[in-house]
This record gives sequence, structure tokens and C-alpha cells, in this order.
Amino acid sequence: QVQLVESGGGLVQAGGSLRLSCAASGGTFSSVAMGWFRQAPGKEREFVAAISRRGGSTNYADSGKGRFTISRTNAKNTVYLQMNSLKPEDTAVYYCAASAPYGGVSTRAHDYPYWGQGTQVTVSS
Repeated sequence: QVQLVESGGGLVQAGGSLRLSCAASGGTFSSVAMGWFRQAPGKEREFVAAISRRGGSTNYADSGKGRFTISRTNAKNTVYLQMNSLKPEDTAVYYCAASAPYGGVSTRAHDYPYWGQGTQVTVSS
């Protein structure tokens, strides 16, 4: 059973940056793909970014391309989401998620059986 704990959220002005972290425990981190999703009030959860087991492949939603960077450090069992040039529309609860063992990069939430509790990101205008 994989446990995930996000950190790094907060309040930032438009144009600012935040770096989210997600620490994993209880499994073999290097065997799972990782994803970030977000959910704004009144909206469905949406894909943000994903990274393969060894970090060689990434995928981004159009909304974050050129602004967000996903990375991972398997030695630290941690995945990161660097967010630059933040916009008010980026305001949401951000969740990290882990695939099943040997799962691939996916944009679909149902391909990730393990989820963190979420961290709030608020971008003021």
C-alpha cells in the first residue's frame, strides 16, 4: 500500500512560483509512475502532469505546458511539481497520485489507485 503526502502549497501572487512535493512511502517508488492532478471548487478533477517510473518520460496538460515541470528523485521517494508564472486560474487543490506497480504515464485519474490528501494552491490576482 502506497501512502502519499503532498506539501508546498500556499498563497502566491499571479506571476509567482511554487514547488509542490509529494513524498511516498509503503511501496517501491521506482516501480510506479506518478501524476499530479488538481481540482478547483465546483469543477472536476483534472490532469496536470505525469512522469514515468525512471523520469524519462513526462506528459503535461496544455494548461501547464511551458510553465509547469514535473520531476522525481527516486532515491528520496519524492515527486515534484515546479509551477512558474502562476495564474489565478491555477487555484485548486493539487493531488499527487501513484500508478499500480509498473504502470505507465497516464492522463486518466482512474489509472492511479493511490492518492495523497491534497495541498491547496491559491493564486491571487
